[in-house]
Amino acid sequence: MSHAGTATPVLTIEVEHCPDKVAVVRCHGKLVAGSTDVLSKGVRPLLADCRRIVLDLSDLQHTDSMGLGALVRLYVAAKSAGCSLELTHLSQQIRNLLGLTHLLDVFTIIGESGVKMM
Repeated sequence: MSHAGTATPVLTIEVEHCPDKVAVVRCHGKLVAGSTDVLSKGVRPLLADCRRIVLDLSDLQHTDSMGLGALVRLYVAAKSAGCSLELTHLSQQIRNLLGLTHLLDVFTIIGESGVKMM
C-alpha cells in the first residue's frame, strides 16, 4: 500500500568536504520545478567557507528551465562570494540545454580528473 505523502524526493544531494576549502555536491534525481530549493539550500551555506564548489551531475537524470535557473542563481551567488562553482559529469541532455542557452561558456566544466575542459 503506497502513501501519497511518502513520495521519494525528486532531487537529493550529498555534500563531501574536501581539503583546501573545496566541496563536492553530488546531485541525484531530477533538477526540475519544485526541487530547486533542495540544491539551493544545500549549496548556499557552503559559499561562506569554500573557495570552490563542484557540482557532480553524474546522477542527475533531467533538468528543466527552473533547474537551469537554479544553477545560474548559484553561479552568481558563488561569484559574489568569491567562490567558483564548477560542473562535472554533464549528461547529454544538460550539455545540450547549456549549449542552447549559451551557458556552456559561462560555467566552468571540469573533467573526471578535475581538469578544466575547454
